[in-house]
Amino acid sequence: MKAAYIEKFGGPEVLTFGDLPDPVAGPGQVVVETVAASINGADAKVCAGEYPGQPRFPLILGRDFSGVVAALGDGVSDLRIGDEVFGVLETGRDGTYVEKLAVGAAIVAKKPATLTHVEAAALALIGLTALCTIENALKLQKGETILIQGGAGGVASFAIQLAKHLGAHVITTASAANAPYLYEIGADRVIDYNSTDFTTAVNDCDAVFDTVGGDVAIRSFSVL
Repeated sequence: MKAAYIEKFGGPEVLTFGDLPDPVAGPGQVVVETVAASINGADAKVCAGEYPGQPRFPLILGRDFSGVVAALGDGVSDLRIGDEVFGVLETGRDGTYVEKLAVGAAIVAKKPATLTHVEAAALALIGLTALCTIENALKLQKGETILIQGGAGGVASFAIQLAKHLGAHVITTASAANAPYLYEIGADRVIDYNSTDFTTAVNDCDAVFDTVGGDVAIRSFSVL
């Protein structure tokens, strides 16, 4: 099968295209013919060698995928060959920039007919990150106020929509240029981080979801 992989760390120029062996579905796994795979910021960091540990080479990048089930491993009963599916690969393994991949059936979801393969592949990792944070970690409730830092990013923009769906009052930070987009997807208030210090504009929030880090994360405690 064709694959995109790296054999050393570096920038985009180290990405190599070549042939690798086809995967085989082990017990509890399915083989998926990849239709779409997304590119995340984490992929650039892995490519540059900025993640802990020294992986074996060649290393296939990518975490999200969407495609069609091509083979079933022993014990798989809830999926069928031909099913359209999407998901995120387990950590610590080769990625999704391949024509075919073997993945645990338990972490694969059937793709809704309303989503294209491209949309599904772009949704998986950022969607799960936002979902686990908003619902599982923060346990956001209807009527609560949440500040979402860096609202125009992938994870944050999904978090805005999810928080609004749950009935929360959603405040976010972004550039003025991105404000119309953020209001469109559900933000109740957008703070321009270029002209306003959010610590002076917001207080008594029930939760903060920070996707920026650094000093922003530290100062976010003051608005709770």
